[in-house]
Amino acid sequence: MESPLVSIITPTYNSEKFITETIKSVQNQTYTNWEMIIVDDGSSDQTNSIVEAFSAGDSRIKAHQLKINSGPAKARNVGIENAKGKYMTFLDADDIWFPDFIENSIDTINKTGVHFVFSSYRRSDENLNFIYSDFIVPEKVTYRDILKTNSISCLTAFIDIEVLGKKTMPEIFKRQDMGLWLQYLKEIPFAHGIQAPKAIYRIRKNSLSRNKTNLLKYQWHFYRKVENLNAFHSTYFMLHWMYRGFIKYRN
Repeated sequence: MESPLVSIITPTYNSEKFITETIKSVQNQTYTNWEMIIVDDGSSDQTNSIVEAFSAGDSRIKAHQLKINSGPAKARNVGIENAKGKYMTFLDADDIWFPDFIENSIDTINKTGVHFVFSSYRRSDENLNFIYSDFIVPEKVTYRDILKTNSISCLTAFIDIEVLGKKTMPEIFKRQDMGLWLQYLKEIPFAHGIQAPKAIYRIRKNSLSRNKTNLLKYQWHFYRKVENLNAFHSTYFMLHWMYRGFIKYRN
């Protein structure tokens, strides 16, 4: 049976501490027909050397470098532009997939007929200690659901771009992934969630996603300037976002 190519997009920036584990989790997949497009965003540490060494030993790993630091949206979009697979998925340089992530995602698409799927995941600190309970995703999410809370993490989104088309992320400082999911969810009824955890999301100290000082400002800007929602709807979705964000990280 034919095994379609899966394009994995990984942006990196000073990721020398974690990138080896991330790449090995891809190499350990039970599904083997993949390309891993690693786009370095101007690292100043040994990230490039590590990636180049893996690329030299595994032709499925494609190394790209940006001349100047341009942010994760630009790096991911370079990966998207170079993707040649039927399927497109993302894995950040500090996260880890379980061995059956790709196989399970493709099986789910084939069984459900839904061409955008995503999985639950475990949540750890930098040293892979599980400091929060597993994040279990809903069985389906719609456009409005994502505006209330983004249940689709970049490390488990899996999209059939042969069917749904190739789209790029808005080149904004934050919420780029959410912007991409919403583009697809404007055109399809829902994305399908896989309840079994299939990845590990590493929560790092001082990460952008954990910096609450600017969080609400970015979210408001996203509603108003990216999705072009009016003030009333932006306030409505913001209130949902704040409440669900509290629930998400309380245990």
